[in-house]
Amino acid sequence: MITELDILKALVILTFAGILSYKNSILSLALSILVVFLFLESDGLILMVLSVAILNLISMLAIRKNQIAGLDYALIVFMAIATAYVFFTSDIAELLVLFVVVSVPTYLIVMLDEGKLNVDTGIKYIAFMVIATVVFIIGSAVLYLGYSWQNSTIYLLGFVVLLIGLALEVGVAPFHEWVPDVFSNANPISISIIASLAKFVPFIVAYKILLMTATELTSLALLILAVVSAISMFIGNIGALTAKDPARILAYSTIANMGYVLAAFSAIMAPREFVYYAIAGGLLQLFVNAFGKIGFFNAIKGGSSSLSNYLLSFSFIGLPPLMGFWSKFFIIYALVFSNYLWLAILLVLNSAISIPYYLRLVRLTEVSSKSLITNTVATVTAFVMLITLIPPVWFVELVKEVLK
Repeated sequence: MITELDILKALVILTFAGILSYKNSILSLALSILVVFLFLESDGLILMVLSVAILNLISMLAIRKNQIAGLDYALIVFMAIATAYVFFTSDIAELLVLFVVVSVPTYLIVMLDEGKLNVDTGIKYIAFMVIATVVFIIGSAVLYLGYSWQNSTIYLLGFVVLLIGLALEVGVAPFHEWVPDVFSNANPISISIIASLAKFVPFIVAYKILLMTATELTSLALLILAVVSAISMFIGNIGALTAKDPARILAYSTIANMGYVLAAFSAIMAPREFVYYAIAGGLLQLFVNAFGKIGFFNAIKGGSSSLSNYLLSFSFIGLPPLMGFWSKFFIIYALVFSNYLWLAILLVLNSAISIPYYLRLVRLTEVSSKSLITNTVATVTAFVMLITLIPPVWFVELVKEVLK
């Protein structure tokens, strides 16, 4: 359990890290790592979030000559602490603040590069993110009004607007316009943070708001969400099949993965035992996407071993016993017992469609000379995919503990 006092201590230390970054980036890195250590006694889910953040921190060493070297470490840990806290709060105002808090640092991170700032990419990304944030907040407010007034029209309107805001923020098709261009033009290390750590909070906030405002209309509204998730899977996987640039393939892979995660939401009105599997599957898929994207973008930046890339690809495809198999298995299991058999079949079909491009991605990211930093990070992310050699019933138990 993370308390407000823990958050306050972390913010104070990160503020000093940000101030000292202008004098010495190593001091800022040390203070940022110290904040991570303050939360090491947290439960397993939080430790996995912090692991994503630590890999993001180490990755930044590959572009340590960026324009805000030092401050970037503090921003990453700041996002990680907000992501950890979102699991424990159910206050709608705090949830919306956390949504904004995690989104805003990415406006700066996306522009980071060695040499000059990547302003053109940054402007495009920021424009979409600002719109996404505004739409998401308006959708949440309208949805809450519809729930409070028991007005079906306003409720459905709010649900659709919130869904559009979420889709814009994380890159769910058909609201994915920014994803391929930003992923292929930004620095691979910068975009690996946006493709990993920044994806958790929008989904968790949306999930909690939907649960708070659930009515008998929610089941009907979830049908719209299920259709959108299927569209995202197909557009993502077909787009990746036709893409040639590795970063662009990863962009379309993200669109498909966001579709898988969104599919898990379709089961949130099922009996409670299936809801746990749906949420466990959705969260595990977010971790698969996070570790996988960090690994592959590090491979693009400085190279990594073929073994690491194959492990990451096999996990994305969903081969047992890798993490990517269990995430999809949990989502499919929940969908089948929630009267969404058709969506479960489409998810399996899309996993099959993804096989050629993930194997092609391994060849495209092969290099003869490898950077120690990028190779180490990619290797760690690949071996993380093996933590489900022990069937992750333990992960479902972690989710139950957080949601009870």
